[in-house]
Amino acid sequence: MRFLDITATSAAVAATGGRKAKIELLADALRRLDPGEIAAGSAFLAGELRQRQTGVGYAGLRDRPAPAAEPSLTVAAVDTAVAEIATVAGTGSQARRRDLLGALFAAATADEQQLLVGLFSGELRQGAQAGLLAEAIAVAAGVPVTVVRRALLLSGDLKQVAVAALTGGAATLAEIRLRVGTPLTPMLAQSAPDVGAALLATGTPAVADTKLDGIRIQVHRSGDQVAVFTRSLDDITARLPEVVAAVRALPLREVVLDGEAMALDAQGRPRPFQETSSRAATRGTSNPIALLPYFFDVLHLDGADLLDEPGRVRWAALAEALPAGLIVGRTTVETEEQAAAAFAAALAAGQEGVVIKAPDAPYDVGRRGSAWVKVKPRHTLDLVVLAVERGHGRRQGWLSNLHLGARDPETGGFVMLGKTFKGLTDELLRWQTERFQQLAVEDDGWVVRVRPEQVVEIAFDGVQTSPRYPGGVALRFARVLRYREDKSAAEADTIDAVRAIGARPA
Repeated sequence: MRFLDITATSAAVAATGGRKAKIELLADALRRLDPGEIAAGSAFLAGELRQRQTGVGYAGLRDRPAPAAEPSLTVAAVDTAVAEIATVAGTGSQARRRDLLGALFAAATADEQQLLVGLFSGELRQGAQAGLLAEAIAVAAGVPVTVVRRALLLSGDLKQVAVAALTGGAATLAEIRLRVGTPLTPMLAQSAPDVGAALLATGTPAVADTKLDGIRIQVHRSGDQVAVFTRSLDDITARLPEVVAAVRALPLREVVLDGEAMALDAQGRPRPFQETSSRAATRGTSNPIALLPYFFDVLHLDGADLLDEPGRVRWAALAEALPAGLIVGRTTVETEEQAAAAFAAALAAGQEGVVIKAPDAPYDVGRRGSAWVKVKPRHTLDLVVLAVERGHGRRQGWLSNLHLGARDPETGGFVMLGKTFKGLTDELLRWQTERFQQLAVEDDGWVVRVRPEQVVEIAFDGVQTSPRYPGGVALRFARVLRYREDKSAAEADTIDAVRAIGARPA
């Protein structure tokens, strides 16, 4: 397939508002890919490169050669060129990478160059997020979308799923199973304003897990090999040797565990989340803060997959396989009063709240359903920083006031909800000034626009209608709780979730 055809499809998807129409455009392009092009082509359609790291930064994308007058690139040729750029190393690598990048862009038309810039920068916003492309793969391959979604969530690799679906159909997709060592998208919890509402969703009896103030981890062990992954499936094994040691010491052969890692102070209470997050982001072992693992689920145990088993079966296996000190606090509750007591106990211990869970539910990979419902003591949302204003007065010299956005699942973009500088300590001001200078794409001297990548957890008192912002709603008394370096912008809360909070009776 010509790369120009991928370019045209991407532009058409960006210009199309309807979800069904977007899916048909993507499915048509997927059908036209040759078998050897499916991995690269599906990645391009999703706004990604197969190669996660290419060594190409914004500076390398600014000075581009004149575009080609006529298209000549194919999907395979672009993928081969990017692969060569990504593997350049050693003496003279910078010049060699620049030459290869220049040759690729010189062979591209003006429209193709724009798509390449979006792919290399990771800022292609044409509205073809993974969920939409999964539906397009199902349509193109003629298989149920539920089969595609499950394969995608188990493998974590859209390209692998596209190849399987388009070359082998449902039978080949069914062969994609949990593999120890390959991370899978974790099950997520929806939110409820109180434990009573959570119990209405899960039913009773239910289980109340303490919601720890840590980072989500998924740990895989096969023999002596242990790997630790974040909720976004990044490998952080080298950064958490204490977690590796704790799991390696278990009398098990193979296991996949879901849980959290958390730093504790001398009294056994959680340290501030920013310290835990910073420790997890530190390479090497120079940081003296230890992150300890606590697990709440087991997905595989010594050769047996447990994903489709009900929670009570998985949790019984967890309790038998792990010592109590490595398992989160867990209480069976049958009444709202019992759930409220578990919630109060979690807060008294310095934790975030509780997650109410239905004991008969399977592990719903990658889904945020009603089987797990989290309860915190306030309204909170995970939003994305779209821009930041320069401070004045005491905050002179810092990047201060944050422009907050919710994710729009229809367009793949973000909807602004308002601004805040409340809750920012001097430490956070220093951190965010450095961070947003790295993400800056435009600076008019007052407002610095940034790439929409940084997630921040915001507490607020309510949602109100507002003609000032494009989504028609704004947050009341928004304040910063913490930055979420463990979450990607694709995991931020949606504008629909914000509107749903605003629609609830006071």
